[in-house]
Amino acid sequence: MSTYSLGISPCPNDTFIFDALINRRVPLPFAVTAHMADVEELNTLACRGALDITKLSLAAALRVLDRYWLLNSGAALGRGCGPLVVARPGLAPEAFSTARIAIPGRLTTANLLLALSSRFHGPRTEMVFDQVMPALLAEKADLGLIIHEGRFTYAEKGLSLVLDLGAWWESHTGLPLPLGVIAVRRDLGEHTALNIQEAIQRSLEYAYAAPEDSKEFIRAHAQEMDEAVMSAHIATFVNDFSRDLGDEGRDAVVTLLRTAQKELAAFDPAAPAFPLSAQTIFAPF
Repeated sequence: MSTYSLGISPCPNDTFIFDALINRRVPLPFAVTAHMADVEELNTLACRGALDITKLSLAAALRVLDRYWLLNSGAALGRGCGPLVVARPGLAPEAFSTARIAIPGRLTTANLLLALSSRFHGPRTEMVFDQVMPALLAEKADLGLIIHEGRFTYAEKGLSLVLDLGAWWESHTGLPLPLGVIAVRRDLGEHTALNIQEAIQRSLEYAYAAPEDSKEFIRAHAQEMDEAVMSAHIATFVNDFSRDLGDEGRDAVVTLLRTAQKELAAFDPAAPAFPLSAQTIFAPF
């Protein structure tokens, strides 16, 4: 039986989806070795081709589409789930456009959307996503680009919302926002890619059918996240698109990648000019 490396984040949406696959609660024609890391680390590893299967930010996908197919299952894509720009207490609105901003990684979809919005021109400091809000409270940054569970907790920390980048994207395109997708190395072949895609779907179906089974695994990797926040995180970032992107989900992915490639050639000069269509970037469907 073949064994593949699998990169996912420790966030509840990923551990919910992949628990049954990693812990072999469902029958599989292969085994996986899980590598859990912050999404920007996964992006960097994918750029080196270091993982067979991996969660990937849409912004990072621009760099790796020549080596990876995107899958139709396991994605974080939807409405009302986008990254937020928040301000530290006391920051005047007139300072927003040139303020220092903490970001959760250069290759994150959040940073791509920040650039596409063209509203923020101050210096950017990269840090792990869970350090962004502490940096604002310590006045090491003026604005913060927050992702994951930060959308549920920023207000209680005294931070104020400046821009919901998900709502901005939806208003401009009418499409759901693609945040992250699952990618598989093209050199593994079509048959393996489709087996992996189907295995992710079975893992998610198991999670929905027996949610208690995955709770310990999710909690073990969610650090000290509040139970209510953990549940809200899963409800926000896991949905029908996570099982199968379908035409609308694939359209959203292609639209964001084309927008980035067309309007932000300087965003990532290392990204190759890959032809972008559902047929070229997704594993056969």
